[in-house]
Order: sequence, then structure tokens, then C-alpha cells
Amino acid sequence: MSSTQRHTEPLDVHLIAVRDGAAGLEVLLSRRAGEVYASGCWHLVSGHLDGPWEDMVAALVREAREEAGVVIDPADVGAAVTVHHRAPAGGARLGVFFEVRRWEGNPEIREHQVCDAMGWFSFDALPEPMVAYCRAGLDAYRAGARMAVHFQEPGDPIAYDRSVDRLVLVSEPAARGAIPEQAVRAFAEQAVGRITVWTDVSWAREQSRVWRAVGAEGGEWYVKVHQNDRFHQREVDAFRSWVSGLGAAAPRLVAADPALRAVVLTAVGGRTLHGAVHAPEQQRRIFHRIGQLAAAIHHSAPPRPAADVLPLGKLERHLAGALPHLAPGDEKFIRATAEQATGLAPLQTVPTHGDFQLRNLRWDESADTLYVIDFERSEDGPAVRDFVRLSDAWHGRPDLLQAVMDGYGRPFTPEEEAQLAVLSVLDAVSGIAYGITHGDPELVERGLRTLARLRTEQRP
Repeated sequence: MSSTQRHTEPLDVHLIAVRDGAAGLEVLLSRRAGEVYASGCWHLVSGHLDGPWEDMVAALVREAREEAGVVIDPADVGAAVTVHHRAPAGGARLGVFFEVRRWEGNPEIREHQVCDAMGWFSFDALPEPMVAYCRAGLDAYRAGARMAVHFQEPGDPIAYDRSVDRLVLVSEPAARGAIPEQAVRAFAEQAVGRITVWTDVSWAREQSRVWRAVGAEGGEWYVKVHQNDRFHQREVDAFRSWVSGLGAAAPRLVAADPALRAVVLTAVGGRTLHGAVHAPEQQRRIFHRIGQLAAAIHHSAPPRPAADVLPLGKLERHLAGALPHLAPGDEKFIRATAEQATGLAPLQTVPTHGDFQLRNLRWDESADTLYVIDFERSEDGPAVRDFVRLSDAWHGRPDLLQAVMDGYGRPFTPEEEAQLAVLSVLDAVSGIAYGITHGDPELVERGLRTLARLRTEQRP
């Protein structure tokens, strides 16, 4: 022991009463007044246990009734986060924050001698000044943490000040897995009901945020948060237009929230084809199905007039990021390919998946069904766009290429062959640059492998 002094912190309870407002979720706050600590600052309805005979939940129910005039059923009290707090003056305490979404009565000021205002506020527009301790609990709650430390230093303001934010979240055991932030969890549960199990199924790379969610009654969904508005809008647009034409081969969009950039999707079966091992005959059968699925995507809407969609405008930026990792001669080959691209005739555009590769394809052996997922890169483009990343899977296996073409219903035209080569080079360069920046080594290696293959194929 480093000290003989034992901690004897008091324990207090805090009510995070949440409701749906016009601008999203709102929380109930009251403003302290009179001869009390932090007078003039906003705070949650809160208080201390009323003796050793009162438990935490009973104390919360009592404080809610005494301060705000609402009646809460103890069964509706949910654990949110526990904060070990130390005030600027040095006194420490343990605060237990509870989430409540159902009660009887309308909240109103009941203790006018210590409270002069009460109201609902959006989590994105919390009032000022607010007690720093209260703000720490709310921030930890929104981050999905179960426990946090908020030890203020002497001289720190009582009111929340971003420049001296002392909140430290305590991580959960790795075996339990990460869960989405509270706002995303609330959105998902509004769409499908109470979720009892969250499993992080994100790719092990930066900005991948996907969870498998299991409902209280056994239903299963996927919840995804997109890394930017463009990816979110692309995926939502695809689901609301042509993806439904794929039937059971694709998930269904259950709900979307543009502010959170989040979607809830139905679950599909099978296992990813990325890294899967099958017998040659089964491989050919699967790749035949892949060709059929590509045809279904490209025929899901009438083709549009030809358009020049080769992404040459981003080449220099991507090349700058990839250059330190390229092999000798790669840059010359890339630039020569880009020059040749300027003379290619544009192709008709159709709906494309945009990231049509094995890790976004799932095969269910028992159901004899192929599924496709992840439509965040979907947009109109030439049909060969969807074979750029898939072509790496049939390299060295002409039988798999033939199986894809048989399933697709036709071979590539000479014009498509030329554009496929150009798009493959550009995609390799962008993949190397992106993979380096976002910690995706598989993407980097695939790009380098593609460049080496294409250079070999174009030699006399």
C-alpha cells in the first residue's frame, strides 16, 4: 500500500432522462440556484443516497420525484456509466449515471430554492455553463463507456471548459468487444427494438465501423457507420434504387440516419469468399454465380449514354502517396497507361457495385446462395469497373475467368478490355496510396501485385 488513508468517497446518482426531440435525442437538465455548489450551472437531476438502507436505484427514483416530479419504475432504470470524480477543491466522489427513457408525469421544478430552470436539450447543443462533472458523465455516456475517471486539478473551473477537460474513459476488456456510441445504439434500437448482443465485425483497419446486432427476440442485423457523407449517401441511394432488384442476394436497408452516417441492414448468410478454400470444381461453380450476380447488378437499370468516367484527375495525388512503395519502372508504366487512356472511347454506364471483390461476396454452401454486401462505393460507371478488383482472383486461373464470363453471359468487348486495363492500373495506384494511409496492408499488396501482373501481360 502506498498510503494508510482509505478512500471514503460519497456516492451520488444522476438521472440521464432521454427523449426524442425535433432535432434528435434530448436530455433533461436543471440549473442550480441559491446557496448551493455550482450555482448558476446546468446539471442533471441528481442526489445522494438517503442513508445506508437506500440502494442506488431507489435513490434515483426518489430524487427524480423530489426534484422533477416524475415517477419512474425501477424496472425502467438502466445502468449508463460510473464516474470517479474529484472536484478542484480536492474532494472525491463516485457518481453513478442511469439512463431512463420512460416515466410518468411532466418534468417540472419542484425544489425552487435550489433550482431556477429546467428543460430539454439536444446532446449536440448542451447549455453553458454546465458543471464539468456532469458534462464528463454525459460525454462518457455518449461514447458508450461504462466507466470513466474525472479528476480535476486545483484551480480548474467548476464549469465545463473544453481546454481543461479531465475526462478519461476506462476501456473494457478486449474479449467483450467494442460497441457503438450511444447515439448509434439508440438509432438502431429505434429501428429494430432492444438489442442485447453487439459484436464488432469491422475490418481491422482505420475507420471501419460495423457491428452484428442480435435482438432480444433473436433477430439479427448489421449496423454500419460510414466514414464520410459520400459513402453513406452512395450506399443509401443504392439500397433505395437498384439493390432491391437483386432479391435475396443482397441485404435490405432497414433504417438510415444521415446525421450519424449510420445504417441498419438485414443480415445475410454465408461466409466471405476472401481467403476461402474450395475444390476446383466448386470454385468454378462459385465464379459462375459471381458472373451471374454481376450481370444482375448491371442489368438492374437501363444503360445510360456513354460518359468519360476514367478517374484520371486523381492520378497525381494517388501517385504521390504510392510512389515511395513502387517498383522500378512502375511510375513510367503508370504514366504511359494514363496517356493511352486519353484516346479510349467512353463506354455506356450502368449501376455498378464499385467494390466487387471476394471480401464483399459471401457464399452459403447449405443454401447454395451467393450474397453481395457493402455498397458504399456504388455509382454509375462502365460495367468493367466491377471486374477490376475481381480480376486479381482469377489471375493464373483461366478456368475461373471463363466461369465468370459464362455466368455473365458474354465476353468483354475489345473496348472493355482496354478500359479494364486502364482502370486496373488506376485502381492499383489509388489502392496502394489508400492502404498506406489507412493501415490496410492487403490493399497495398494487391495493388503492387496488380501492377506487376499488368506490366508482365503487356510485354511483347
